[in-house]
Amino acid sequence: MKKIHLPALRCAGLVCASLLVVACGKTPAPPALDAAPVVAKEWNKHGGTDAEQRFSVLKQITPENIDQLGLAWAFDFGVSRGIEATPLVVDGVIYVTATWNKVFALDARSGELLWQFDPQVDRSKAADLCCDAVNRGVAYSNGKIITGTIDGRLLAVDAKTGKKLWDVITVDQSKPYTITGAPRIVNGKAIVGNGGAEYGVRGYVTAYDISNGEMLWRFYTVPGNPEEGFESPQMAKAAKTWNGEWWKYGGGGTAWDSMAYDPELDLLYVGVGNGSPWNQNIRSPGGGDNLYLSSIVALRPDTGEYVWHYQTTPGETWDYTATQHMILADLEINGKNRKVIMQAPKNGFFYVIDRATGELLSAKNYVPVNWASHIDMETGRPVEVPGARWGGKAPYLQLPGPMGGHNWHPMSFNPGTGLVYIPVLETPFVYADDQGFSYKEGRWNTGSDSSMASLPTDLAQFKAVKAAVKGRLLAWDPVNQKPVWQVEHNSPWNGGVLSTAGGLVFQGNADAKLVAYRADTGERVWDFFAQTGIVAPPISYELDGEQYIAVASGWGGVFALLYGGLFPAESDPGVGRLMVFKLGAKAALPALADSNIAKPTPPTSNADVATIAKGKFIYDTNCSVCHGDHVISSGLIPDLRWSPLLVTDDAMQAVVIDGALTSRGMPSFKGNISKDDLAALRAFIISAANDGLEAKLEIRK
Repeated sequence: MKKIHLPALRCAGLVCASLLVVACGKTPAPPALDAAPVVAKEWNKHGGTDAEQRFSVLKQITPENIDQLGLAWAFDFGVSRGIEATPLVVDGVIYVTATWNKVFALDARSGELLWQFDPQVDRSKAADLCCDAVNRGVAYSNGKIITGTIDGRLLAVDAKTGKKLWDVITVDQSKPYTITGAPRIVNGKAIVGNGGAEYGVRGYVTAYDISNGEMLWRFYTVPGNPEEGFESPQMAKAAKTWNGEWWKYGGGGTAWDSMAYDPELDLLYVGVGNGSPWNQNIRSPGGGDNLYLSSIVALRPDTGEYVWHYQTTPGETWDYTATQHMILADLEINGKNRKVIMQAPKNGFFYVIDRATGELLSAKNYVPVNWASHIDMETGRPVEVPGARWGGKAPYLQLPGPMGGHNWHPMSFNPGTGLVYIPVLETPFVYADDQGFSYKEGRWNTGSDSSMASLPTDLAQFKAVKAAVKGRLLAWDPVNQKPVWQVEHNSPWNGGVLSTAGGLVFQGNADAKLVAYRADTGERVWDFFAQTGIVAPPISYELDGEQYIAVASGWGGVFALLYGGLFPAESDPGVGRLMVFKLGAKAALPALADSNIAKPTPPTSNADVATIAKGKFIYDTNCSVCHGDHVISSGLIPDLRWSPLLVTDDAMQAVVIDGALTSRGMPSFKGNISKDDLAALRAFIISAANDGLEAKLEIRK
């Protein structure tokens, strides 16, 4: 059983692991990762603390008194699409973001608006967003609120006034980069990554001085064109694990969400995303590990110096990002206290890794997995199943699919129970080689046949697929690598998680409810109807001796946009709010407006079958990710079947090609959709408007 120490790791660029038998052990008291500057009464960092445990030590609210928990106040954002932010609470003020990066400062006791700041993002950048016009919140440091924007900026505003202090561009804005993740603050630096892998960019992480926005260092996550030289020895070594001319496709590896920091070890941990395109046969013909795709990378936060990495999915070809939430904790494993980092990335395996060295301690699947049989503890690598590498071969129905076994929605670790609470998904997906693939600069490029992502229209097949698509809240024992309890949901797309010392776990869900469960058993003990689905994670804070629970509501994200019409939630879109709860409160939300709006009669078309089929291909590759599979909208954005633009080609051209609505987030597809394409696209949408598919598939209205 082989073990490679840190010096060898730096030379070899590969984390191998020794087999450690994971024994049942008592979980120690909460680790001292954040003993310095943490105020238990506040929630002043994205994950609660640097360790990102999303655990509150507050315990006033318990299973015994939670029936008294009620709404204290709510603040309407005025926007609703894809609210994913974690609120921060500092000095009695809540800072939270909504759609299009708008920042709000609210009195944490009353909900009174103190100030709001609109960074005026370029909404045409919606064309470069894989997964809705979302963001995950702000960072706080030294009297400043720091946030990233969808159009690739990092900016700071005064925490007391909302006045802009500095604003820097972190990306080449001529390329399809975006920022949706929350920055992290370490040693006076704001650290931020970016997104856009599917669109053909090269990922990196950058640190900026919080005092003035000056760039201090940058770490690239994948190598660039060798002819232009490499930025570091790590990039030169990483290039040896790639083949072909990957840089022409960007390479991917965007660090679009998760980070964590250990102040004792002075290590910053960065989660790295998928390859660009997904299909490795196109991106790196001949294979290779393609470092540092799908990896956890440990860096020195003051310099960006590489220390170690662990790659969860070598040669990534399934959109199996390792950008999912990472948690630092101290666990007793095999009778020894270990400083670990834990992650449940998209690939379906739960990893426990020594956070000082990158040594793999254990890995077991936390959801059904059919692409690999297990993780080899000698090598730290997955043992892949024949046929799973779909590129150039027959289509492969796989679990997990690109949504992952766990997506961006944060999990939580409770040091008292020793459990990790994970919002998990089961969303099968058919990967199939795109035989006609040609790279489109600045557009969606996966190398997988997009028609395979479309759900079947046969009723029996649709019901079978729907039954296979699941979501649950899973309580996972990371020491023994096994489930302890689980709660099934009606949809796979549910909110992030908060656990508390009061013995509770809070999670919002697609059915528009914030729910509390017993942390030890999963018993449902309380819920509140929020009027719209909740995907954001809750937080907890204390003021004047009272514990509060806060969560942002606003249905959205990639699953909601793409499949929300075919898998409708028990909620209506259109209500984006911050809701705050405390014991004894009895406020109520305003009544929902009537959403039963009469639909106009769609036009007719004489287009032939071939034209409609061409239009479907254009729709699937350009429009479905926002307007819904089979043109069945989630309701978050306009349903194209009832659009007045369908009347003429010229009306559609004004929006789709000429960009008449870019200021409202509808991008121009000039250069990707021609006038002939537009006619076919219109014919397909008209056909969909008249085909009665919702009734055929028995979809609840």
